[in-house]
Amino acid sequence: MDMYFDSIGRENTAKTVEIALRTARERGIRHIVVASNTGNTAKLLMNDKGIGITMVSHAYGFASDGENELAEETRTELEAAGIRVLTATHVLSGAERGIRRIFGGISPVEVIAQSLRMLGQGTKVCVEISVMALDSGCIPFGEPVVAVAGSSSGADTALIVTPAHAAKIFDVRINEVICKPSLYQK
Repeated sequence: MDMYFDSIGRENTAKTVEIALRTARERGIRHIVVASNTGNTAKLLMNDKGIGITMVSHAYGFASDGENELAEETRTELEAAGIRVLTATHVLSGAERGIRRIFGGISPVEVIAQSLRMLGQGTKVCVEISVMALDSGCIPFGEPVVAVAGSSSGADTALIVTPAHAAKIFDVRINEVICKPSLYQK
């Protein structure tokens, strides 16, 4: 692992993106998948050529019914720069969250999500967006990707992940932790 950050959040975004790009180039990884609900983190990857960039945004209705947090102008700007923008149901919550809210209890998918959070929120999101990108055909099957995500806003976690389709979620491999916040509390 390259580094642990002392804190979570957006102050780590530029360093996380820098490390993620460097790692992808050094390892010959052809795709980066980045979580970005406003597009700000994805914009840091706009001028990189030779690596396919897929941005995964929050689904419509995440913050408020029928709306998306990503401004249409930003989506257009990112797509014009060659970044694929994916907006879809979150694979590790989606319908299960809606069922739990009405009927209570937990679902197996929520157990997976909570288990990944034991390594940090960014780790859970890196796995989730990689699977979403694969299921949507944005990245090729069987290839590792560098996944970039955050714990709140911005980015603070980067992993090398070989995603699997959601129907085979336990075939996902977290190959390497590139950087993440330390969860150790002194």
